Amino acid sequence: MRFAFGHEWHSRKAQFRTDAAALASALADPQTRILPLWRGKPHLGAQALCWSGASDPILAYAKQPFLYLGEHEGRNIFAADISSWEPDALDRAALAMFTDTSIQIHPTAPKGAYFGELRLAMMQIPAVEAALAATARALFNWHRTHRFCAACCEKTQSTAAGWERVCPACAAKHFPRTDPVVIMLVTHGNKLLLGRSHGWPERMYSALAGFVEPGETLETAVAREVWEETGIQVDHIRYMASQPWPFPNSLMFGCIAQAQGTALTLDDELEDARWLSREEVLLAWTGQHDHVLPARNGSIAHYMIGRWLAGHV
Repeated sequence: MRFAFGHEWHSRKAQFRTDAAALASALADPQTRILPLWRGKPHLGAQALCWSGASDPILAYAKQPFLYLGEHEGRNIFAADISSWEPDALDRAALAMFTDTSIQIHPTAPKGAYFGELRLAMMQIPAVEAALAATARALFNWHRTHRFCAACCEKTQSTAAGWERVCPACAAKHFPRTDPVVIMLVTHGNKLLLGRSHGWPERMYSALAGFVEPGETLETAVAREVWEETGIQVDHIRYMASQPWPFPNSLMFGCIAQAQGTALTLDDELEDARWLSREEVLLAWTGQHDHVLPARNGSIAHYMIGRWLAGHV
C-alpha cells in the first residue's frame, strides 16, 4: 500500500538553479522533458504524464521562466505553466468544484493527451511522475499567489529556476511556502472517529485535519484541532507518516491519538463526524457502507485508515 506524492526522483540538482549556463544547456538537450501544467492540471496521457520538448508549440503560452525540477533517469526535468491559454467552451463551474472532472485539450496536443485534475490521476500515473507533478503544481500556485513583495509591495520576479522570488526594489528574497497540517486518526477501543467537511462529495468521510499554528508542536496541534472540531480530548499521540499535498501547498503530518471519551460536540468546520466500529470502517473501505465512503485512494488518510484496519497501528 502507498500514498501519492511521497516518491522522490533521482536528484533535484539544486546547484543548477542559479547556474544560467547549465540551465540553458539542459533546455537545449533533446533528451530534456518539460511538463506543461494548465491552472494546476498536469498534461496527462495514457496512465502517465504527457511530456513536451523545448520546441513544442504548447509551451509558447508559458509566461514565466520554466521551473527546474532536477534530473531523473538521465534526463533533465522542467515544468511550464501555460495558464494563459484559454480553451474554447471552458466550463468554469467545473473548475470551481471540489473535484474537477472536466478536461482541457490543447489543439496541438498529441492524440489522447489532456489537462486533468491531479487528484483523479495521482494513483494512475507512475509514483515518481505524481511527485514531479505535485511539486510543480505547488510551486506554480506559490508563484501565482505571491507576486508582490511582503516587505515593500513591489512586484517580484521569479529566479533560481522557479525556486525563489526576488524584489527588484528592496532586494528581499521570498521562498516557496509550505503549510504544515496535522491529519489524525482518533481511536477509542475498536472505534475510529471520522468526519466530513462542508462541500465534500456526498458520503465521503476522512480523518480529522487542521493547520499547525505558530508556536505549536505537532502533538499540540493534534490535540487542539480534535478538541476544537469535535469536543474530544486525546492523548497518546504518535506520528505515523507525512505526505506533500499540493492542494494548494501543504505538508500533511499523519498522526494517531487515543480519545478519552466519545461524546461529540461539533463546531462549524465539520458538517458531520461519527464513530465507526472496525467492522463499519471495513464496509466503508470496500464500498459497502450505506452512509460512508472512504477517503480518496492515494491520500495519507486512506493509507492511515488501511494501516489501522490491518492492525499495524
